[in-house]
Amino acid sequence: MGRRWRDGAGWLVVDGDVGGGGVRVPLEIAGSYRARTRGLLGRDSLDGAMLLSPANSVHTFRMRMPIDVAYLDRRLVVIAVRTMRPGRLGLPRVRSRHVLEAEAGAMAGWGVRVGVRVGVEPGEADQAVGGETGEPGG
Repeated sequence: MGRRWRDGAGWLVVDGDVGGGGVRVPLEIAGSYRARTRGLLGRDSLDGAMLLSPANSVHTFRMRMPIDVAYLDRRLVVIAVRTMRPGRLGLPRVRSRHVLEAEAGAMAGWGVRVGVRVGVEPGEADQAVGGETGEPGG
């Protein structure tokens, strides 16, 4: 069964290449239809990232800022990263099951790029459904 998350908070975990360090980024999880539809619309900024799940495309109509968009496959491996200006429609990615959004330029600083596997650690009240934790290696 695929991963399904409830709306809420958590952490995006990006493993470091050198020295085993890693990056933990505050994460908003949008797992419901309503939360995914609302996304980042009308915001001027975002502290961290937002995970839209399930999702395979996004748009930036009515957004106030450019965003980085990372498309993730079912194993949470990044298959594409794009920066989108407001008023754009992103093409659907066939293998994408989840989409990460962040302020433009943030993902490069976190090490999010094609081929990197990320992890999602739901907050205390938000547990993964379906027996999978979303953690790297799981």
